[in-house]
Amino acid sequence: MKKSFAKPADGKLGIMIVGCGAVATTFMTGVLMARKGLAKPVGSMTQYDKIRVGRGSEKQYLPMKDIVPLADLNDIVFGTWDLYPQNAYQAAMYAEVLKPQDIEPVREELEQIVPMKAAFDKNYAKRLDGDNVKTVGEAIPTRWQMVEILREDIRQFKQQKGCSRIVVLWAASTEIYLPVDMQYHGTLELLESAMKADDREHIAPSMCYAYAALSEGAPFIMGAPNTTVDIPAIWELAEKMKMPIAGKDFKTGQTLVKSGFAPILGVRNLGLNGWFSTNILGNRDGLVLDEPANFHTKEVSKLSTLETILKAEDRPDLYTDYYHKVRINYYPPRNDNKESWDNIDIFGWMGYPMQIKINFLCRDSILAAPVCLDLCLLSDLAARSGRYGILRFLSFFLKSPMHDYTKNEEPVNNLYQQYTMLKNEIRLIGGYEADEEID
Repeated sequence: MKKSFAKPADGKLGIMIVGCGAVATTFMTGVLMARKGLAKPVGSMTQYDKIRVGRGSEKQYLPMKDIVPLADLNDIVFGTWDLYPQNAYQAAMYAEVLKPQDIEPVREELEQIVPMKAAFDKNYAKRLDGDNVKTVGEAIPTRWQMVEILREDIRQFKQQKGCSRIVVLWAASTEIYLPVDMQYHGTLELLESAMKADDREHIAPSMCYAYAALSEGAPFIMGAPNTTVDIPAIWELAEKMKMPIAGKDFKTGQTLVKSGFAPILGVRNLGLNGWFSTNILGNRDGLVLDEPANFHTKEVSKLSTLETILKAEDRPDLYTDYYHKVRINYYPPRNDNKESWDNIDIFGWMGYPMQIKINFLCRDSILAAPVCLDLCLLSDLAARSGRYGILRFLSFFLKSPMHDYTKNEEPVNNLYQQYTMLKNEIRLIGGYEADEEID
């Protein structure tokens, strides 16, 4: 193995998760079961993928852990914040994603994961109503107080659990849509001023978590479509603290299919008239997204995928004025077993119409859990290798990849190009040549 450009993964890695619901408990339970040899971390790139390094006679296909120093599953310590006080075992049983026999073997460990009080503002998630929330007296903390309290949470957790490093992961619900406003989000100074003025209209609770994490030297990952990491102020803080940020929104079901299937149309030069996507979902995420203001946040994230893959300016005969619609419907009987339908109207030779139908009966948290693991391990790796700011190579895992729109940068949404970016970065950190080009 060549000399890695990352520091060793010495000591314990604390993964502090915002939200202790279906995704978080499925993630935590799976890791705890896997390290007991009772389950397999299927779907995880860091645990299963092999990457080519070298060319010709020196070519090898190596697991990621043999190329770069990833944290070991045995060294992970979990903590959470949640507005419901139930411990991780109770929350996992309540979520009903996993069968009891897949939770019971790690019951003792899960029961020890008791959520800290959440920094919560009901105006950002009106359908949720828990009482395990941070207060100052009887009042919601100001935005700046939220930051200070969360920073103290991180410091205490790190000390009490004996962690050498922390990663903070947002796996909580989608907040209402918050447009970027440069008067409040344009610089770190403006953001801090708005927080200190307790501007609750322009500062979401998730921004307080991001600010607190980065300020405490922890990478921050946004697993929902919240605006949080999409603002120059947070980019500036990440640069200042030399910490990575990644986001946004875990790419699990329908968008994974879309980012993988749309390139088929592009490389085959088939035209597109319309792409209609709809979902039914019954878990807490579905409940929150049943609120129009919260759904709009998700809609913006999911709609962004096609426009950078099938571009009208590149092939106007094929991709001009296609209709793209996304819907999510709350349907309680399905719980976490999300179902998505895609109807794709395409045209081929001489303009003759054809249709493609995709029906994906998936399990939302089962698909999200390995993404959580990979994002946490790779963000930690990035921090140890001196990488900071926007981690574009993690676009593979995210619905709406981060990019610097202030410089007219386009996100990369093509799944295969994203995979090439990921492999190249792993090669570089591992001391190999980043030898694949992105066309």
